[in-house]
Amino acid sequence: MNTKRVVGWAGFFAVAAALTWGAGYLQPVEESDDQLAVAAPTGKKPSILRGDLPAVSTTAKAAPIRDLSPVGDLFSAHSWKAAAVLATVIEQPVAVTPAEQAPTLPPIPFQFVGRLDDRRDLQVFLQDGEKLYVVRKGDVIDNTWRIEGISDVELSFVYLPLHLSQTLSVGSSQ
Repeated sequence: MNTKRVVGWAGFFAVAAALTWGAGYLQPVEESDDQLAVAAPTGKKPSILRGDLPAVSTTAKAAPIRDLSPVGDLFSAHSWKAAAVLATVIEQPVAVTPAEQAPTLPPIPFQFVGRLDDRRDLQVFLQDGEKLYVVRKGDVIDNTWRIEGISDVELSFVYLPLHLSQTLSVGSSQ
């Protein structure tokens, strides 16, 4: 075996043994909230030797043992960002009064089909869906529409619930 290798392993084991053996003699320094005051006796010069520790009186109370174990989950996710502050919303009841809309005039549901002109009477044919109406001036259709006037180019209607008038174009007389 190579002598350098043997010396290296021997050195490694020597250091490991020294650290293991020396660890039993090392004591961790505990921090204490109590302050110790060591007074040197008067008349004598205190001798400070290497490794000497100040004497602790037996009347002093023992320092409490602190628990240094971690609290919580060691592997939980943590963030450095500040926590989001949620705004508070205060709802205030709002009294909403429904705005009444003015009634509007519906479109005329009739289509002009034709007219029949006798010397004494003028009749107009109107269609609403599948219904066919034959009307003259002054007739009322479904208690909703009244014929006010018939001319060559238009018919005048009155919407009875609102008493508003509308016209329907019927073309020209030619």
